Amino acid sequence: MSLINEYRATEEAIKELQARLKNLSEDNKLKTELEFEAKLRELMGEYSKSLRDIIALLDPEAKLNKAPRGPVKTTGTKRARKVKQYKNPHNGEVIETKGGNHKTLKEWKAKWGGDVVEGWATLLG
Repeated sequence: MSLINEYRATEEAIKELQARLKNLSEDNKLKTELEFEAKLRELMGEYSKSLRDIIALLDPEAKLNKAPRGPVKTTGTKRARKVKQYKNPHNGEVIETKGGNHKTLKEWKAKWGGDVVEGWATLLG
């Protein structure tokens, strides 16, 4: 969009918003709401109360429905891995590991296949 087109579009949007603002300012509902807000804020200042105090007074259950504001703390729900012991029947070598990222275990799986090597495993705990 060229700069002049952007200028004209912005000018048109301003005119529409000004017309909308004029209509709102003549609305009696808005006038009563603004009057209520002003009186409420004056009363809150007189008694040194905040909006939270007013909400707690009028709706004590509101705190129950509100989501927590801070980060949610979770308990350690991640399950610890169990130690497996692999015994190679070809050379008698024994490996203990919690995961499959062990160098020698990878070599065995590459040489004899993953299913065969998993057959050599015993669960320790």
